[in-house]
Amino acid sequence: MLGFIISFIFVLVAILLLRQDWANITGDAPQSTVPPARLIIKDELSLYTGEENSKGLYLAILGQVFDVEKGMKHYGPGGGYRFFAGKDASLSFVTGDFTDTGLTDDLSSLSPAQVVSLYDWLAFYHKDYEPVGRLVGRFYSESGEPTEALLQVEAALEQGRRLKDQAQAEKQHLPACNSEWNAARRGRVWCSTKSGGVQRDWAGVPRKLFSPGSGRSRCVCVQNSSTLENPNIQEYEDCPPHADSCPVRE
Repeated sequence: MLGFIISFIFVLVAILLLRQDWANITGDAPQSTVPPARLIIKDELSLYTGEENSKGLYLAILGQVFDVEKGMKHYGPGGGYRFFAGKDASLSFVTGDFTDTGLTDDLSSLSPAQVVSLYDWLAFYHKDYEPVGRLVGRFYSESGEPTEALLQVEAALEQGRRLKDQAQAEKQHLPACNSEWNAARRGRVWCSTKSGGVQRDWAGVPRKLFSPGSGRSRCVCVQNSSTLENPNIQEYEDCPPHADSCPVRE
């Protein structure tokens, strides 16, 4: 009888182990609970400046708080980036304004392109430093949820990324000209197979590309005459239509 009970226990354990293995393979195993993000208020963050008797060295960007203690020589007292310690000074990452008014998390003045640059900084901190929580305030609510301000910034980020992609595509299609200026010969613009930093198998001819609504122009290299149908593209004065170099008087 005892032998039967022991055999039964072994079989039962084997069945349970097989079920667990199968659950792991199929993904049906229960997932471990992810702990909620730590919520930090501004007064608490201000205690993490890296100074003597402080609680550590933290900074925040876009409401995300990072432990930057391993970068003490940069972010601690006397460091070149000490302005960022113990606060969210997101705006300064883009503007470089380290005055009291510049060290703010108010991003309403940033263009979509500048918001993209700010998120590049955020990616840097995720790569090099440990995130420790979210800052309650402009970007995260008391429950840790994104605020309307953060949603607006994320919308600007998407717009900025679209504009960046469009600019990159335009750079390939309409690369910038080479240019030079000297007092004797005035200015000159010209096209080559490497002008604008775009390697290609055509040189093109110089044309003015105007920014709609601004009245300002820059020189781009145009590959064929069909591009001239673009009303924002104009020929240079006193320059033959097919010349690869044009004088510039301005």
